[in-house]
Amino acid sequence: MMSLAELQRRIDSGEISADAAIAQSREAITAHDKTIGAFVCRSEAVCAASAGPLRGIAVGIKDIIDTSDFPTEMGSAIYKGWRPRADAPVVAMLREAGASIVGKTTTTAFAANDPTATLNPRNHGHTPGGSSSGSAAAVAAGMIPLALGTQTGGSVIRPASFCGVAAIKPSFRLLPTVGVKCFSWTLDTVGLFAAGVKDLAHGLSAMTNRRELLPAAAIETPRIGIVTQDFAGAPEAAGGEALRIATSAVERAGALVRALDLPETMAEAWRIQPTVQQFEAHQALAWEYRTHYYAMPPLLRARLDESAGTAPAAYDEARGIANRARRSLMKVFDEVDVILTFAAPGAAPKGLASTGDARFNRLWTLMGVPCVTVPATISEGGLPVGVQVIARFGDDAGALEAARFVEHALARR
Repeated sequence: MMSLAELQRRIDSGEISADAAIAQSREAITAHDKTIGAFVCRSEAVCAASAGPLRGIAVGIKDIIDTSDFPTEMGSAIYKGWRPRADAPVVAMLREAGASIVGKTTTTAFAANDPTATLNPRNHGHTPGGSSSGSAAAVAAGMIPLALGTQTGGSVIRPASFCGVAAIKPSFRLLPTVGVKCFSWTLDTVGLFAAGVKDLAHGLSAMTNRRELLPAAAIETPRIGIVTQDFAGAPEAAGGEALRIATSAVERAGALVRALDLPETMAEAWRIQPTVQQFEAHQALAWEYRTHYYAMPPLLRARLDESAGTAPAAYDEARGIANRARRSLMKVFDEVDVILTFAAPGAAPKGLASTGDARFNRLWTLMGVPCVTVPATISEGGLPVGVQVIARFGDDAGALEAARFVEHALARR
């Protein structure tokens, strides 16, 4: 994979020009994307910017995010050829930082369930996950050093785990979602994919102009709470093994580690998350559902059919439960600096019929807290399995630093 931080270092030192770095990404896309299918469109005419911390960095944008120079088709025939007039603010932030947008990456239709044809670079017989399928696969295949995705349930953290890359779902609204096709305004969050945690930190810092997100010279030893989310069901063997390996590694590295029981309100919040998501999806996708019902992808259409009768009172009750759970979670972080838990139930499922299960992700998206995927182990078939590091709301710097600690601990095991 291409390391964003290493490319920055080489560009700054004059070892490679910014234009040569962009050309390297274009060549990698040409070499690999015929097989992987991570991009829906791309440009051969992209050049490097002359300034900015991300000059020379090629970026892929999930195809539900508006771009002024590429179509935004949302994985759906309904929007075939749709050309926004303006960049979404997150794309403008990348350009302002000097990044070069090389193309749009595949998404499940409207970032829902219906899979794309994108293959997992680690094992072509398995899904790369979704809905940010192309963004995770493009970084994992070494085509680009940075990609944007979105998460409503588990669409950043889970595909990162399946493809063996690092990813961050930042604190809710750290990155704006204006110009991003809405599924659920309470949940939708823009996230980043990169080769490693340091690369995520450099990318997010450059986008937001927040120097506090950059890696510190020394990694502090965190207090880590291990959470198994029993209310979400048992993980597969590979998921359980990934958390066991990561727990053992951070203990050996000197972290203060303890098993952590979450307040009962967290289980209630996990239970009602689909109510919030589907009630809002009906409104966010009302035009498509009513006007283009038979052009809607089948799995999403079925989900909307099933949840069509959700009453406003049920939605209001669910929002109240979520708010109480967020307050309870704040107190949990008085005891630990971060939570370490499953990033996915296990390795990527075989075939392309499913993008996987978000049951270990959806609570944390509802809570709005920062989550970082760290690759932890390789399971049967060469398939990666990650873990996720979670910090309190607003502590994205702490989440990244703790994730870097976990990453280093795993590298030394």
